[in-house]
Amino acid sequence: MPKKGQGLFARPLRVEMEYGYAGGNTFVSETKSTGHRPSLIAASREVDPHTVPTRTRLAFGVGATAEYMSLYSLTVLGLLFYNQVLGLDILLAGLVPMIALLTDAISDPFIGSLSDRFRHKRLGRRHPFMFVAPIPIAISFYCVFSPPAGLQGYELFTWFLLSSISLRTFMTIYHVPHLAMGAELAKDYTERTKILSYNNFFTWLGGGGVFKFNTMVFFVVAGTAGNSLINPDNYSAFAITLSLAIVVVLFASAWFTRDRIPTLPQPPEHLSRFSFKAFLGDLYGAFSNRNYLMLMIGFFCLSLMLGVRTALSNYMNIFYWELPGQDIGTLIFVGTLVGYSTGFLLTTRLHYRFDKRLVIVLGAVGLTIFPAMPVILRLFDMFPENGSPWLLWAIVVFQTLSSASGSILNISVMSALADIADENELRIGHRQEGVLYAARTFFAKLDNSIGQGLAALVLWMIAFPDQATPGQVAADTLWWLGMIDSPITIIPGILAAVFYARYRINRASNDETKRQLALRA
Repeated sequence: MPKKGQGLFARPLRVEMEYGYAGGNTFVSETKSTGHRPSLIAASREVDPHTVPTRTRLAFGVGATAEYMSLYSLTVLGLLFYNQVLGLDILLAGLVPMIALLTDAISDPFIGSLSDRFRHKRLGRRHPFMFVAPIPIAISFYCVFSPPAGLQGYELFTWFLLSSISLRTFMTIYHVPHLAMGAELAKDYTERTKILSYNNFFTWLGGGGVFKFNTMVFFVVAGTAGNSLINPDNYSAFAITLSLAIVVVLFASAWFTRDRIPTLPQPPEHLSRFSFKAFLGDLYGAFSNRNYLMLMIGFFCLSLMLGVRTALSNYMNIFYWELPGQDIGTLIFVGTLVGYSTGFLLTTRLHYRFDKRLVIVLGAVGLTIFPAMPVILRLFDMFPENGSPWLLWAIVVFQTLSSASGSILNISVMSALADIADENELRIGHRQEGVLYAARTFFAKLDNSIGQGLAALVLWMIAFPDQATPGQVAADTLWWLGMIDSPITIIPGILAAVFYARYRINRASNDETKRQLALRA
């Protein structure tokens, strides 16, 4: 517990804080303040640690917009851009995210453990990282989609690799503390779900919303064979504009949540500073929790499915379904808008009525089955033909069901991780939101890494041509593309649901955990 004179706001301003538990909720009480900045003192007094206002939920959630617009663009457009637009060999293009995964395996838990143990008198343990990362993220994003002219072969491969590693590493520096802060903002079993619902909705805005905006602005001009997504002239303005937007949005999220710093848990006095030994101990403490292990194994299986589908999505839309760029934007925008809005509106209500485990399992099953249905129905001649006016909206229906399932699943898992943080605090004596959510961000980037790697291998195995023209790809090649994208990827998705079913925390057990924490305080 912080001692007198060791509050979050230190010289020349001193605010003395006392941390504890009231009914399972962490509270902060101000006992004394001195100094020369009365505005900040007044602001700290006005913050109610027991409730999270809507403006704070919005400020937290909006950070996910930039987080997702950068990583989503890398996942959805990176392989397509370097292979079909720039002509990089498909195996080299697919190798990039696989190599970058090795850096993520170190940087994600490293930043999680570091931020859990970080101490800053004014900014706490999360916000310093959130203020440092935005500009390097934006520069890295611009570099990914703006390689110097004339690069070919291994030179182009090296540029793609280094810029991707830079983007993903600096995003880790922001993303892990940001998610950990979201889990810390509220301590109640269902209040956490409300807050993380905002994060999930803004995730859609950064993914589906921005992708639709791209097809209406940057990729609206017809390109090669009528598809603007494979026109190299459309990427320059896209890279510049999104880089600027990323900086603004990330800084805004950090700035407008800083008033909550006095209410956020800080490292206990007995917790040692960050070290390699402490880092290994933090990893052991997290993965020795059975509930956490089950969620992460399920997340890994789900990532295999999502990674392949996401990496192949533009190949499916452009070459299998033969949709123009604007229709692809409409598909992603409408389907994900309705789906993510459904998750935003329903998940908290579902958690009031049912345990999170049931909601997580059903969400995983829906996310696995619904996206595969268009291809399965096409295989049985039960789906509209390419060029039919009904084709786009038939796909949209299943995209909507899939997005709703995924939205509910994502909110539920992130909320469950906050419950595990309570359980781990009781077990090992300190909170580990940073480490716990680091694994979540690692597996989210695993979608990009292993997914793109496997997708690239699949495209090579079925001899999918580089810089192909829609409508001129061999029928056998397209048949295999559809089979691998949908029916075959159901297998890891079902395995994920099986492991999710082994998660055991419910409302009653979480209440008991917080009761014991209150007695210990």
